[in-house]
Amino acid sequence: MQMYGAAAAAPSSSGAVASAIAPLLTEDVTFCAAHPINDLQGSAQVAEQFFAPLLAAMPDLERKEYIAVPGEFQGKQWVNGTGYLMGTFAGDLFGIPASNAPAYLRYTEMVRFEGERIAEYYVILDFLDLMTQVGVNPLRPGLGFPGLVPPPSDTSLGLVPGTAAEGRASIELIEAMLDCLGGYDGKSLHSMALAEYWTPDFMWYGPAGIGTTRGIDGFRRQHQGPFLRAFPDRVVDRKQNLVGCGNYASTGGWPHMTATHSGEGWLGLAPSGRTIKLRVMDIWRREGGLLRENWVGIDIIHMLKQLGLDVFEQMRQLQERGQRYV
Repeated sequence: MQMYGAAAAAPSSSGAVASAIAPLLTEDVTFCAAHPINDLQGSAQVAEQFFAPLLAAMPDLERKEYIAVPGEFQGKQWVNGTGYLMGTFAGDLFGIPASNAPAYLRYTEMVRFEGERIAEYYVILDFLDLMTQVGVNPLRPGLGFPGLVPPPSDTSLGLVPGTAAEGRASIELIEAMLDCLGGYDGKSLHSMALAEYWTPDFMWYGPAGIGTTRGIDGFRRQHQGPFLRAFPDRVVDRKQNLVGCGNYASTGGWPHMTATHSGEGWLGLAPSGRTIKLRVMDIWRREGGLLRENWVGIDIIHMLKQLGLDVFEQMRQLQERGQRYV
């Protein structure tokens, strides 16, 4: 995105960065990033609290875009995407210690445009994955595969627009699949007939703390089962958008879901009884009439903060005590 290029090209001071990105943002831009950044207003705050820490940590910051899904939702223009911010991790980032080696910070974003300017920007940065890369993740390992998430397995890299009819077909498939997920009977995962919507080799690329799963059985075993046992009343109660283009569709919200932590199993945590709001973004790729891949952004650290666990503070305390990480 042009905004990242402008920020990276500007001198390192937050004032210079604010001047570089201001023409790309509306004056009343809504800019929301994963915890501990959270919700910002105006180019000065965006420069100081978002770009300045990133550029200090990765002076050679580069954006590797995997997918960009444009579309109109309720008369507004959006682009949802995912990929990595990468560079030499040369300076600490929110207490995550620098490695002086290449690092990859996964992003999932939703961007609303007014003309050529950004009016709303929501981004989940997977800081937990960055902690894992440098060996300071204080949580227990996720059940899924923890490595870097790949780009789409087709050759378009998700950047080639399709026809409006193809985009509509992708959206309709997603809407039907989400209705299926909403049909959980509270007892059996098989009450959701996912085989009607997903290919047998479906890939679910989850955030750090959960990881990547393969196939419906892998998804149920490594993510869906533990999550629904922990949050059986989860409800998707808001979406920022639902857009489709070609074989891709995407949705998400800030927040996107409400759930009560009433059961065990999720990330090894005992039930807290707390009701929390989840920041979630999804991008799907369709093959014919079924879904083949799903890139998922979840602000896990924000979820844990609401449950009473401060991941950044736990990381800091373990570093101070010189304790080993899981």
